[in-house]
Amino acid sequence: MSHAKQILQRSLFASTTAANVPKGHFAVYVGLSQKKRFVVPLSYLNHPSFQDLLSQTEEEFGFVHPMGGLTVPCNEDDFINLTCHLNSS
Repeated sequence: MSHAKQILQRSLFASTTAANVPKGHFAVYVGLSQKKRFVVPLSYLNHPSFQDLLSQTEEEFGFVHPMGGLTVPCNEDDFINLTCHLNSS
């Protein structure tokens, strides 16, 4: 199993968060001070750039995610740029 999938498995979503996520997707909270919730496809886990982002998340937060879902330590614009790039590839 890839390292990114292991990170995702270890960060358990609160049941209320998981209930609002469509099948084949997962929720992440993005931001440095204010956190915004994004729902992204599981296919992003296959992309090396997203895997790098998850590794940074693990280094900064470990597996304690205060928002109840996976918290990503980057600014919102960088996350949107990354996901837009993943959508086009």
